[in-house]
Amino acid sequence: MQFRYLLLTRFIVINTFLGALVLAAFGQGWLNTMISARLAELTLIIVAVFLYGLAACGWKIWRLTVELNGLAMESLPDDNPLTRYLDHVEASDSQSRALQAGTLRLELTDRIVSVRHIANTLIFLGLIGTVIGFIIALSAVDPNTAAEAENVASVIATLIDGMSVALNTTLVGATLYLWLTVNYRVLTSGTVSLIAEVVYTGERRASA
Repeated sequence: MQFRYLLLTRFIVINTFLGALVLAAFGQGWLNTMISARLAELTLIIVAVFLYGLAACGWKIWRLTVELNGLAMESLPDDNPLTRYLDHVEASDSQSRALQAGTLRLELTDRIVSVRHIANTLIFLGLIGTVIGFIIALSAVDPNTAAEAENVASVIATLIDGMSVALNTTLVGATLYLWLTVNYRVLTSGTVSLIAEVVYTGERRASA
């Protein structure tokens, strides 16, 4: 018998491992620069969006797990779209079943696409931080005074400050995008499994 909570276990194992890596990096002091950097608020916004997306992904994976288990034990609630599909296909011909299966696929796929949008938002926020960082870096460059010796130190300091903002937000946005995308893959695989199982169950009942 297939492990009933395999999908949820994958989610927990992946995020426990990645979370442990973050804690280890924090313990080594590798994240101190990002925390104390200029415009750290933007980095915090990226992290907050990521946590929201991760929580949404976790909820959807839990829902999928419950539905997969309910389908296996034939104990789905009456208001579930899977139950409505199974009720309709029992008395339908093959063409109607195909149309209903397509509608179900769209409905179940639509439930998870928001996580993908949130992941893409992380990239855009990272790019916004990159642009802001370059603006900060270039704001100190004045062609009329940059060549003067007394201005070189302040120009270099501002350039470093701006580049720090650009690189930090890009790194955080890209890293958390990959993290959330890994979880989205788990969610996608669970959705595909659920669709395959419910269509198979419907076809079996229709041919019985």
